[in-house]
Amino acid sequence: MMEPRLGPEAAALHPGWPALLLWVSGLSYSVSSPASPSPTLVPRVRTSYNFGRTFLGLDKCNACIGTSICKKFFKEEIRFDNWLASRLGLIPDDLPSYPVNYSDDFKSWRPVEISRLVSKHQNEISDRRICASAAAPKTCSIERVLRKTGRFQKWLQAKRLTPDLVQLGGEGCPPIQAKTPPQANEFQDGMEAGSGLERLDVKEIHQEALVEGLPSPLLRCPSQRLLDRVVRRYAEVADAGSIFMDHFTDRDKLRLLYTLAVNAHPILLQIFPGAEGWPLPRYLGSCGRFLVSTSTSPLQEFYGAPADQAADLAYQLLGVLESLRSNDLNYFFYFTHVDVDMFGIFNNGHLFIRDASALGVIDRQEGSQAASRAGENKDIFSCLVSGCQTELPSCDTIPEKQSLVLVCGQVLPPLLQAKFPSPVQEEIDAELARCGEGTRPDPEVLQAASRLKDILRPLRTCDPRFAYRYPDCKYNDKF
Repeated sequence: MMEPRLGPEAAALHPGWPALLLWVSGLSYSVSSPASPSPTLVPRVRTSYNFGRTFLGLDKCNACIGTSICKKFFKEEIRFDNWLASRLGLIPDDLPSYPVNYSDDFKSWRPVEISRLVSKHQNEISDRRICASAAAPKTCSIERVLRKTGRFQKWLQAKRLTPDLVQLGGEGCPPIQAKTPPQANEFQDGMEAGSGLERLDVKEIHQEALVEGLPSPLLRCPSQRLLDRVVRRYAEVADAGSIFMDHFTDRDKLRLLYTLAVNAHPILLQIFPGAEGWPLPRYLGSCGRFLVSTSTSPLQEFYGAPADQAADLAYQLLGVLESLRSNDLNYFFYFTHVDVDMFGIFNNGHLFIRDASALGVIDRQEGSQAASRAGENKDIFSCLVSGCQTELPSCDTIPEKQSLVLVCGQVLPPLLQAKFPSPVQEEIDAELARCGEGTRPDPEVLQAASRLKDILRPLRTCDPRFAYRYPDCKYNDKF
């Protein structure tokens, strides 16, 4: 087998660090192998690929060591598909996700996805905001700047993750600067030798670019019970299970804080896992600004599906929204916005939430502490991928109907239009219109969704295409 080949840039950054070099090699290569052959038949030729800072963000090299995703790359449990030809040199920056193969035993391989948590454009804005927050000139160390923030210093002292740690900030969000202030010289050296964190050129951008995106809905109205669940189920620490953070290293805390600030989707996959019945894909690991999870096909690919399949998917989606409103843990989940790519289908026909970044959570059992909207409580972590002046709605104003109105108005019509004979199609269209009408009271919208489910249920068929409920559907009307 060929020896790991390290890229010249990484080799220059980390002379004499063999363990770290193996990690960089494991993270930056592509193994050209099909998904099904046995390990003895799989070519072991490695082609060097460089994810680059825009992909990893905060955690480029040694900041990722110890994470589950690092271990999976290092042990070659994750391999890139053949379409990444060696002539590409770099993984395309414009793709939001990449197909890879994953195996627990090297005998059977299944498709999974590496997904960006934020776009390349947002990456650049985020990095520039971080440097600007420290009045840094043309270069700065991302990790070093974030470690010096008032919020992270509070995290370092904290034994437990409390609502004030995810809501209140210590510094404002300054505008991007192009000039070099004299006090910024200490940041030009970057991190200590061997840190693996590149330095960034800071260029002037327009002020209006600072008002993009939304803060994480997960943290708008956090309860102590929800935050304890985040800590207890955070998979990137050695001894998960405690509500206290005594076993968190400084870097563990920074990774968790950074992920919550950039995109809470990986956290939601960990605290509400699909294995426990939640409509989310399996979490396989994350670091910096990327995530690896089980692969799904976007719902949009099924807009041309036959009538029985369309009815099945719509029925499932309405059921998912029902489970988000009412569940045994008494959490109320709601979407702040939706698009068709947020939902996906596994190869067994089962529908899941593909992107939970727009999913908010309100604790009905314990109650939630309303997020502060005062500008003076914003800091750089509040502004990494969103505008510092973004207004957050009160948790008390989120109606029961919100997710239904969004899905019935924007996602389901293209899936169900002109698929069924008259008068069934007219009945579907009428209930869909009532369900998607935001001016109606909550009970009327919920009732319309219930009637729509009743109409769709008998339109589904029972055959192997719907493997998630077949052959059970042959013997039990429940399926």
